[in-house]
Amino acid sequence: MADLPTTPTRLLEIRAAIAAIVVGVLLMAVKFVAYYVTRSAAVLSDALESIVNVLASGMAFYSVWLAHRPADREHPYGHGKIEFMAAGFEGGLICAAAVLIVVKAVYELATGRASVQAVGLGWPLVAGAMVVNGTVGSFLLVLGRRCRSLTLEADGRHLLSDAVTSLVALIALAVVAWTGWLNADPLAALLIALYIAWTGLGLLRRSAAGLMDEQDADDDRLATGILDRHTGPHGDQPRICSYHKLRHRHTGRFHWVDFHVVLPAGLTIEDGHRVASLIETEMEQALGEADATAHVEPCDQTDCSNCSAQPPSANS
Repeated sequence: MADLPTTPTRLLEIRAAIAAIVVGVLLMAVKFVAYYVTRSAAVLSDALESIVNVLASGMAFYSVWLAHRPADREHPYGHGKIEFMAAGFEGGLICAAAVLIVVKAVYELATGRASVQAVGLGWPLVAGAMVVNGTVGSFLLVLGRRCRSLTLEADGRHLLSDAVTSLVALIALAVVAWTGWLNADPLAALLIALYIAWTGLGLLRRSAAGLMDEQDADDDRLATGILDRHTGPHGDQPRICSYHKLRHRHTGRFHWVDFHVVLPAGLTIEDGHRVASLIETEMEQALGEADATAHVEPCDQTDCSNCSAQPPSANS
């Protein structure tokens, strides 16, 4: 087994994933105690999502650990796509929790068995869980964006959505306590279900996009901008005549780009390789964790302004 790189980024991400698991377990216990005290459908909805939080955080830890493994013979493009799988796993769990919440809420509305008790005891438990989830979720979201980790970003979004569901549960408890309208509780549970289902579907969509190598609009603008700057007689050095077949994809946080560059036919192999390498390096540095590959082709246009404006050696 190859040794994993002990980079500061990797250690920070792993520690954040472990912290998310610990916090998730503690908050799950708190929310189920709150449900036991209040018997609220909205609080139960919040507690059920906490189970998803713990499972998803465990998957996030495994995903972050595996995503940093170097490429090997079986995985020449690395292990980064596990992050897309983790996001899909988390999105599926969220949608499953939403279905369970809907079943519970509809049953209480249809049978008139909605009941809430001991609001004064349950309210501070749910409020405390909301504050902790919001704080940890914001931290994971910021860290995920900074490290370009879809896994941590997804986990952060999930915890933030959990904080929102806690807020809805708190409002439902307050309405029941102040007005005595018991159906406010299952109705709030339905709102929670719709919200977390929307969050889950969003994660599933991002997961599918990554696994199917959907083109990233930001990457496309960046790569196209670099190639455009080097194209034509007035472009930046090294200059190219044109380019085509630009393609790019992600394996998690890692970017893979390949493209064809057209150069003056009189260039030597060494000069052509040098031009391609310089543009590849520029693109890799702009994207961050990336691998760019250029295929060199000779220009066959008799009226090419780049070929006629400069001798071949000017591109080297």
